Amino acid sequence: MARSVPLFVSLNHQLVALQTLQLLHHQQQGEDARACHPHYKLDQASPPLSTGMYGPALHDMGLGLDAARSSRAQEQEEGRRAASKTSEEEEECGSQALSNPGEPRPKDSRQLGPPRPRTLTRIAVHSVLSRIVDSTSQLVSVEQTLLLPLFQEHPFPIHLKDSVEFRNICSHMALQLEGQRFDRDLHAAHQCLRLIVEKLIDSLTVFPSDLYAIARASLRQILQNLPEM
Repeated sequence: MARSVPLFVSLNHQLVALQTLQLLHHQQQGEDARACHPHYKLDQASPPLSTGMYGPALHDMGLGLDAARSSRAQEQEEGRRAASKTSEEEEECGSQALSNPGEPRPKDSRQLGPPRPRTLTRIAVHSVLSRIVDSTSQLVSVEQTLLLPLFQEHPFPIHLKDSVEFRNICSHMALQLEGQRFDRDLHAAHQCLRLIVEKLIDSLTVFPSDLYAIARASLRQILQNLPEM
């Protein structure tokens, strides 16, 4: 197990980045829903992982996996609740409008201000973010299921600096939310994620066995799924 520490640490940083990306994507989905349904209310987002995730302890790795899974499940449940709540509000407002056609519709105190228009640029940015979230999730899955057993058998080079940089870029994105700085961070995260995958492929090329070939093919598939920027 001690031989696997470098890969565990790299996964640790990538899990923090993944949860940050998921929360960003969740928030942007809420913005899009509010643009279509002004009365949509996004429930309070999950808190980020504890600072313990940033350490190399193997125990924190388990916490990171549980947190990532819990975050994905919570996002799905929040989406269902929000969709149901929006439908109920629309039906209620429609009934009020029919019963009192001359009266203006009351304002919802939960409305968070006028929604921003969904421009083509915003739609494109959200699409890129969604695909980066998916690619990061795929990378973590490949590392857990394929690379970790191989690394325990024959350790190969792990570039921790890239995973740390990827985590930091994603954390910085969370402070920007949108705009030119967010777009630059999104591009930097895309390039860093691509670099991580490419270096892993290079590290595996010295091993000719079928298992390493399967791992390389899985990593190449992630590269193909990454959006062009």
